[in-house]
Amino acid sequence: MELLKERIRRDGKVKEGNVLKVDSFLNHQIDIALLNEIGKEFKRLFSKEKITKIITIEASGIAIACIAAQYFGVPVVFAKKTESKNIDGDIYTSKIMSYTHGNEYTAMLEKRFVSPNDRILILDDFLATGKAQRGLLDIARQSGASVAGIGIVIEKGFQGGGDRLRAEGYNLQSLAIIDRMENGVVTFREESPQE
Repeated sequence: MELLKERIRRDGKVKEGNVLKVDSFLNHQIDIALLNEIGKEFKRLFSKEKITKIITIEASGIAIACIAAQYFGVPVVFAKKTESKNIDGDIYTSKIMSYTHGNEYTAMLEKRFVSPNDRILILDDFLATGKAQRGLLDIARQSGASVAGIGIVIEKGFQGGGDRLRAEGYNLQSLAIIDRMENGVVTFREESPQE
């Protein structure tokens, strides 16, 4: 998605530890016009999949999932990262190690929101090693729902998580795949390195 890549080139900031900050347009301050185009693109990529629910993890995936859901005409269900008094009933849980935060958390999703009748699309802002996506795949497995696909806004291809998921047969579609981040320059997969 060229519009997204151009925005990453212009406004993304490469930080120490292979961290790409896109907080000025994607996951802190949100550019709704860009997010709308991202939602349309996910609909185009997964239009034949008969999606019944979109699943994500709080917090950064929620806005992306909600905008995309308008095009699919389905609800969004998000896994919570912290327990609260308003989670009641039986829940699915999966332990996830966060690459960005360097800690483990338990993703929780109430069982009443996902069933074996569902065909889900997992959406998220980033994919690095794939641990967050694996946590949601684990929750889908527990629920008996089928996974129609995984949609990612920005994949860090050099960390291998996406390639491993694709090798396992998942329909993983990323809108921008980064091959390298060196000296503040982001190089995307189908491009030659910038000099």
